[in-house]
Amino acid sequence: MERMSWALVWLSLAFNLVVAISVCDGQFPAMFVMGDSLVDNGNNNGLSSLAKSNYPPYGIDFQGGPTGRFTNGKTIIDLLGDLLGLPLLPAFTVTFTGQPDIWVGVNYASAAAGILDESGLNLGDRFSLRQQVENFKSTLNQLRNQMEQDTLNQYLAKSLVVINIGSNDYINNYLMPSIYSSSSTYTPEAFAEHLINDYDAQIMALYNLGLRKFLLAAIGPLGCIPNQLAKGFAPPGKCVSAVNDMVEIFNRRLKNLVDQLNHGNYTEAIFVYGNTYGAFNDILGNPATYGFKVVDKGCCGVGRNKGQITCLPFSIPCTNRDEYVFWDAYHPTQAFNKIIAQKAYSGPQSACYPINVKQMAQL
Repeated sequence: MERMSWALVWLSLAFNLVVAISVCDGQFPAMFVMGDSLVDNGNNNGLSSLAKSNYPPYGIDFQGGPTGRFTNGKTIIDLLGDLLGLPLLPAFTVTFTGQPDIWVGVNYASAAAGILDESGLNLGDRFSLRQQVENFKSTLNQLRNQMEQDTLNQYLAKSLVVINIGSNDYINNYLMPSIYSSSSTYTPEAFAEHLINDYDAQIMALYNLGLRKFLLAAIGPLGCIPNQLAKGFAPPGKCVSAVNDMVEIFNRRLKNLVDQLNHGNYTEAIFVYGNTYGAFNDILGNPATYGFKVVDKGCCGVGRNKGQITCLPFSIPCTNRDEYVFWDAYHPTQAFNKIIAQKAYSGPQSACYPINVKQMAQL
């Protein structure tokens, strides 16, 4: 019993040191991530789901090969972690083995997940945003066993939360009227409001659990992804404007929510809007500036613009991957992810509002 008591003391001292060092360095002690396949790092591997990527050619440029990341290499989260001096985060589903170091944070993101519980149901099992928040509570219980409450409170308040979600509420819900009734129930404006209300509730749940620094990513221009272009609803060289218009309604409301939260009575909290939509459009409009040559088709995939489905197992992708914006029908390449991560970390207000991640760390 005495040994356990001393072990708890040493763990608490270690956590205090980690928090103190991170504050001095102007960085974060940990990063907690929630979202969908754009940031999933393997949580769907063990689920009964069609939304999986733990097979080649996914991970062709990732050290160790396929892991469940929906790209050829690193995700935006991996690359943001590099900029923050954090190691690769463990997926939530592997944190119960005692092997991964959860001190640096955990990734709860799940492919096909949405803000709404029902979004992505057509693809099978996934952890919705609400369930991801519940999963965070499990991690919190683990952390409570490893440190004293005062230390934990300081650690959580200094950690970064990144949420990148909402795409599946459109492409695997609202834009699938043959399966979901949402488009006949809600106007685009009402649907966006419905999403934001649910989103706000989960953000508040995380705030009430002790988290204080939030990066909330916008939905990208879904009307420009190969999957939507393959449907033939837009002229050649153009995006599907109707889809992008819907997404912009959501993004405007999300930015407004950030303003409301920052002007609310939320002690020592900061909420940041990551303008993924604007950054994406800038890259698509000026591809050569960023080193891209192909903006309208996936590096691997099937069908028109390689936009019908994701990469099939052991299919052969393009060799010039750094010149492609899209890796498959839905997801960008590592080269694209690197640009977005850098904009989030140190970009201007047009990319990260009202401050960037580097500035958040200094608060």
